[in-house]
Amino acid sequence: SYSGVELLLHGLCSNTTIKSLDLKGNNLRTVGAEALGKLLRRNKSIRSLTLEWNSLGMWEEGFSFFCQGLGANNFLQRLDLRNNQINHQGAGELAVALTQNASLQELDLRWNNIGLLGGRALLNCLHRNKTLKRLELAGNNVPGDILKAVEQALDHNQDREAILSEAQNQVCILNKEVLNLKDEKNKQFLDFMDTVDKQKEEKAKSERMSAARVSQLQEALDEQHSIMNSLKAKLQMTEAALALSEQKVHSLGELLNAMKQEQTSVAECHFRELQQQKQESADREGKLLHDLSTASEKNLLLRNQVDELERKCKVQQDQLFQVKQDLANTTAELKLRAVQAEERLEIEKRRFKQSLEDMESLRVKEVDHMTQHIEASERSMQDRIQRLETIRISLEEELSQVKAAALAERGQAEEELIKARSQARLEEQQRLEHLEEKLRLMTESRDEAQNCCLKQKEMVAEAQARAKQLSLHADGLRRRLEELQQDLNSKEEEKVTEVNKVKVELQEQIGHLQAERTAQDGLREKIAALERQLKALSNNHREVLLDKEGDICLLLEKLRMKEAEISRVREEEAQRANFLQNAIMAYVQGPPFGTHSSRK
Repeated sequence: SYSGVELLLHGLCSNTTIKSLDLKGNNLRTVGAEALGKLLRRNKSIRSLTLEWNSLGMWEEGFSFFCQGLGANNFLQRLDLRNNQINHQGAGELAVALTQNASLQELDLRWNNIGLLGGRALLNCLHRNKTLKRLELAGNNVPGDILKAVEQALDHNQDREAILSEAQNQVCILNKEVLNLKDEKNKQFLDFMDTVDKQKEEKAKSERMSAARVSQLQEALDEQHSIMNSLKAKLQMTEAALALSEQKVHSLGELLNAMKQEQTSVAECHFRELQQQKQESADREGKLLHDLSTASEKNLLLRNQVDELERKCKVQQDQLFQVKQDLANTTAELKLRAVQAEERLEIEKRRFKQSLEDMESLRVKEVDHMTQHIEASERSMQDRIQRLETIRISLEEELSQVKAAALAERGQAEEELIKARSQARLEEQQRLEHLEEKLRLMTESRDEAQNCCLKQKEMVAEAQARAKQLSLHADGLRRRLEELQQDLNSKEEEKVTEVNKVKVELQEQIGHLQAERTAQDGLREKIAALERQLKALSNNHREVLLDKEGDICLLLEKLRMKEAEISRVREEEAQRANFLQNAIMAYVQGPPFGTHSSRK
């Protein structure tokens, strides 16, 4: 019954599970066609609909409503309309529906009455419909050229669908590659941030160590200042002692001169006495023999005294000669020690220079390695960007801008590195000159101390102690040189960290640009979602309007039926009134009762 079909189709409007519906041979007619139109507007789950042997083409209004529902549907993929007596007008309405429909892929219209005009209408609609892949028109009296044109259009639609599917697959693959690249970039950025954090921690540790070393150096400098002050005080004491020793030597020289003068005076006195004695002996030879003997004894005694005095002078001269030899030996030992200390200093200087050269070569190698690594990474990124150039032109422009900025900042960073290296070298040269000046001053003070030590033998021990102190000071200077080298290494590490900071800032800028790009993509996705919502709302609004129009059509049909019934009732009442009027007129115009009976 029609009411059963209508109820069934009305119930299927809200169903979301049925995928295929077969209503073959049910003689649906107008009410069923209208119900099918409503079903196609509202239902979103049915993919296959079979309507064979239903004679839908005989009911023009119902079939037009069915075609309107088909045009509004975007989910049906297969439709079977075989043996439905569809003529060329129905084919035209089907063509209009197919221009609006974007989901139907198979349509079976065999054994209908489409003809030439219907075939042309369907062929014209295929120029707009790009989703229909299969259209069966056998048994419809359609010419062969139109059938061939329809087949060509369907082949074109199939090729277009295949191309679209390939393009979608490529887009999916590219999106996956882009996501993989983003994941790799994020991983690299996280690894780089971890390395930066580690370098920061190492820098903090190095700063702490450098602060401790600076404090130690300050303490060592204070100790050296105190040692220098004590050495100055000792030098003053030694100078005072040397002055006293010089005074003693001068007094000894004066004593020696006085002894020599006394000896000469004694010799002259003896010579005079001998002359007087000779004169007296000459005068008193006979008388003074006893006096001569006594005088000879006195002369012997005097000669013994002179010999003793000469011996004493020789002993003193030997002592002075030994003192001079001892002083010469001590000076030679001091000179040898000074030469050895200078050779050690030169060896340490050479070692320091070699270490500096090694450190510079290592630093150059590290910088080259870093530049090579950066260039390799840039090459790999450029290769990937060249792969994606054909797809993302806007991304290429942004990446080119970012590369230009990175190259400029890299040039600036390299210039800063060169400046920092030149400054470090200048500071090293200044420190070396300062150390050389200190060494020169120390050598001068050492020469002065040696010249002072040549004057007295007792100061040799103090000079040796001073030489030991100088060796300790030289060791302190070596330590100072090592600490300076460590400071240079720390400065180089700080420079490397600054370069890393610059790289981090570059990568942060790249991350900001990528974030902006992702934000733009998100906005585009939001715009696309809003457009989809608008389309969905417009489709819903269109479906509601179509439903309202269908309800209005039903109401109009009911009104027409009611008007037809009212007109029929009016006609029946008019016929009854005419009949009554004729009967009354006949009754009125007829002969009276008496005459009638008389005639009989």
